Amino acid sequence: MLLKSSDTSNGLKGDVYAIVDQPLPMLAQALGTPFQWCEAMLLHINNRKCTVSNGASGDEITLSVVRKYDQPVENSFHLPFAFKLIDNTSQHLEVSLGASSGPLGTSNYRIVVEAVPADASHSFLHFSYAYEENFMAHTALQAYLATFGRSKVGFTVVGQTPEGTPDYVHGTHGLVERNAMRYFLAVDAHVNAGKDAQSARNAWFSATEKYPRQLHEIDRATYLELKANDAQH
Repeated sequence: MLLKSSDTSNGLKGDVYAIVDQPLPMLAQALGTPFQWCEAMLLHINNRKCTVSNGASGDEITLSVVRKYDQPVENSFHLPFAFKLIDNTSQHLEVSLGASSGPLGTSNYRIVVEAVPADASHSFLHFSYAYEENFMAHTALQAYLATFGRSKVGFTVVGQTPEGTPDYVHGTHGLVERNAMRYFLAVDAHVNAGKDAQSARNAWFSATEKYPRQLHEIDRATYLELKANDAQH
């Protein structure tokens, strides 16, 4: 697996490249509809509700997202993603989700999954997560990273600490890397679990716990209870 972050003209982008343990037809079957994407994206700890509707330009996925997992869904902001199945052949799958507006001056959220066959039972997958921000959003984010988010890191190793341990990227690149990885792991867990929602939740949590320095938030029981409660509403 390879993860990298980069600056765009007006925002940030995180890319994950990986070999996944499913053939391309299984990926297409698991990621080919907006309803399946709702199931996958709800694995992310901060995504509390997901609905599918048919808008003027086609299928739309609306995510209800909280800033911290313990906030009630009533405090969430809504991200309406346009769902596009761009290509679905025996040699290439491409799906995109785009939201033109977001909270606090963020915009142009874009999630893209591309995959090609690696062999008969594996696929090479590229997952991309990006968004843009205006001056207000950038200023608010810098304030967060200088206070509550000061200790949070990403995955890219930028050096060594005085103790000789890896020194991981901080700041905005660390933030976008964490979110890109959470979403990639959600897609991977959803694809491998099939229609078993509880298995997908357990798989996502187990995958995130492999990276406790970057992704640990709560214990498994609390996460599973949170997601079970969300599913009832």
